[in-house]
Amino acid sequence: MARKTIIPFGPQHPVLPEPIHFDLVMEDETVVDAVPSISYVHRGLERLIEKRDFVDFVHVADRICGLCSFMHSMGYCQAVEEIMGIEVPERALYLRTIWAELSRVHSHIFWLGVAADAFGFESLFMQSMRLREAVLDVFEATTGARVILGVCKVGGVRRDIDTDTLHGIVDRLPTLKANLEEISAVFINDYSIQHRLIGVGYISKEDAYTLGCVGPMARASGLAMDMRFLGYAAYKYLDVEPIVESTGDCYARCLVRIREIFHSIDLIHQAAEKIPEGPFDLKVKGAPNGEFFSRIEQPRGEVIHYVKGNGSRFLQRFRVRVPTFSNIPAMIKALKGSGIADVPNIILTLDPCISCTER
Repeated sequence: MARKTIIPFGPQHPVLPEPIHFDLVMEDETVVDAVPSISYVHRGLERLIEKRDFVDFVHVADRICGLCSFMHSMGYCQAVEEIMGIEVPERALYLRTIWAELSRVHSHIFWLGVAADAFGFESLFMQSMRLREAVLDVFEATTGARVILGVCKVGGVRRDIDTDTLHGIVDRLPTLKANLEEISAVFINDYSIQHRLIGVGYISKEDAYTLGCVGPMARASGLAMDMRFLGYAAYKYLDVEPIVESTGDCYARCLVRIREIFHSIDLIHQAAEKIPEGPFDLKVKGAPNGEFFSRIEQPRGEVIHYVKGNGSRFLQRFRVRVPTFSNIPAMIKALKGSGIADVPNIILTLDPCISCTER
């Protein structure tokens, strides 16, 4: 009978972009169990509702995560707007959608680079970061910032995008798409990457549903779950398509994210063509009195912002459930039965965001 040993993995590791720790229970080189430990970056965000009023708290939500920055602030604003019965101008809804899809492109390209570096493709990592800079340049031109955008507000957005700038963004997309097709073809078709990913970290459709998977983790196992179908922001006016694969392994999760980049580019095209003229924000009066769950689709999956107000300018309660938190049970399931050499790849193809998870 093989002897069981425990190997600590993380929180610092050459292939982990964020601090997460696992106690890996091993039999020889096979993982038989994985015990996660989080809370290395706890920041006490929920306590800040006592120090920042509901208007200023948008900037706190904006800083929950760098890659998901805009979508956190948008989810928070949607919750407050529903409580207060605020009708956000239609132009602001389209602008939010454009920035949200640019954020998805930015996040997935960043993940592609980090994954390529872990697989040993340093040149592919540098090419991915180069393409990511093109998206950050668009953020800087339209919001004045490159990562923490600070452009969403209760009642709309803080900045408009003029017609010339919008056309300029659309004109850049074909070049970005062509460059992405080139590097993603290498990523998808390379034999060594296929050898490392196909059949590794398998999650069945039934397990994905039972364990509460969200985002690309769920869609790679055949679950067509996408919160954009709820019709928030301007998605109700666009042709949204869930990107689904059926094999449920690490390779399928890579394919889903790569295909989502191109779908996001298409959604940006649609939004730019349909965006109406008009105001992009409202003057907000009063304070939230009630509670609401806001659900939106981040790059990693469904995020829930729960907001409860009592009629004062300071919220009574704020909670956020991020997609990584939802996917941790599936991460443990995928690790069980894998080889020790596959552990970094499995974790990376889940695209964990620990800064999101640590509220």
